[in-house]
Order: sequence, then structure tokens, then C-alpha cells
Amino acid sequence: MQQTPFFIRYFRIARVILHTLVGLVIAAGVLPFVNAHQRGRIVRWWCRILLQCFNIQVITFGTPPDAYTQKTMFVANHISWSDIHALNSIIPVRFIAKLEIKSWPVFGYLVTKSGTLFINRTIRRDAARIVEMTTNSLLENENVCFFPEGTTTDGTHVLPFKSSIVQAAIDAEASIWPVTIYYPTPEGKANLTMAYAGETSMIESMDQILRIHHPVVELHFLTPISCINQTRQSVTHLARELIVAKFKQRHVSI
Repeated sequence: MQQTPFFIRYFRIARVILHTLVGLVIAAGVLPFVNAHQRGRIVRWWCRILLQCFNIQVITFGTPPDAYTQKTMFVANHISWSDIHALNSIIPVRFIAKLEIKSWPVFGYLVTKSGTLFINRTIRRDAARIVEMTTNSLLENENVCFFPEGTTTDGTHVLPFKSSIVQAAIDAEASIWPVTIYYPTPEGKANLTMAYAGETSMIESMDQILRIHHPVVELHFLTPISCINQTRQSVTHLARELIVAKFKQRHVSI
């Protein structure tokens, strides 16, 4: 795979640092004083520029959401920290994330200020709290997103889905919108370098991505699922079936 020349990589690093500093200023001095709609627009802009700093191209398939999309829970397979920014660059959503992300250097602070809901997976009863908060967000016509695998993969497979948080979409009679995420190499194979998995640190992952000449992330927006008169197990199963089918189609078509 072709790598980025060192002088271009250092230029990108400088852009990332500068844009991150801008994000810290916005998170501390702007986001606390704007409404949800304004916050969403700011987050979308910031994520788009961040992806440009890393030279990550986002390619969408299917019919992506628009400004009128609301009361929707997006569910997707999870490969990298950049999944969050790629989705937010298309439509701003409130992410539901594991508590560990809150401790990420700098980015943990930024995602906290953007309205992320954190779940402590070591405490079983914490799921009920997150379901209630997520239900309220959906009832207020906000969009939310979470990764039901509960962790990242190397980008070559999809893990089983956990269904507990999907209960919020059932309670709010919202829609589930499945999204398949795939990172291809120029040859179409799974780009393992883009994965943020295993023992790789955040800094190491960022450095790996900056070394890639032209990283690409594909977002395949699949058919939304109505949660009215459904169970969380049934809609979770259907969402995973749709995501896996598209993933296998994309992975096998190379």
C-alpha cells in the first residue's frame, strides 16, 4: 500500500493539532451555550474538517439521511475511532459509547462536550439508565447512534450484537437505521491499518492512518427498520442480518 511522504504527513499532523485546538475552544466556549440543532451543525463541520486533516474520504452508498431525519437510532459495525467522525460528518447524532472513551486524551473531552452518552459496562444496572436517557432523546426527535458489537474489530468480520440499548428505540417507537462500515484498500481488500483494535493506542492508530496515502471509509446506509410492535431482539437480529449481508457482499466482491 502506498504511503504518504514524510513532509506531507508532518503537514497533516500540524493541521490535526491546530484543528483539535480549535475543537477544544469550541467545546469549552461555544457548545455549552447553543441549542441541539446548532450543536449538531458545529459537530458536523468539525468532524468533516478533521477527516480532511487525516485525508480520509467518506463515500456513502444507499440513501443517506438528510436534515429532516429525526427520531432515529443508527446502528453500525465498529472498526475505528474514525467511524464516529465519519457518521457525524453526514448527520450529527448523540453517540452511546463505553465509559473508557471518556478518558481518551483530548478526544474524550470533545466527545463528552458533543453530547455523548457514556455507559459503564461493568455495572449491569447502568444499561437501564442509558436506555431511559436514550429513549428521552429519541422522544425529543434527536438522532442517536451506537455500535452494538460493544467493541471494535480488525475490519474483516462482524461480531454478535448486544440488544439492550435497542430497547430505547422500541420504547420511543423510533426507527432503527442499520449502517455497514467498511474501509477498503485501493485494491478493494479490507484496510487493516484503519482498524483501532487490539493493543493499538490512539496515538499509534492516528499515526498509522496519517501514513496511508489515500484512506477511504465507506458508509452503506441500509433500509430503516420500524420499531413499532417489535421486540428489541427481533429488530437487533434484523439489523445485524442487513449489516452482515452488505459487509460480506462488499468483502467478497473484491
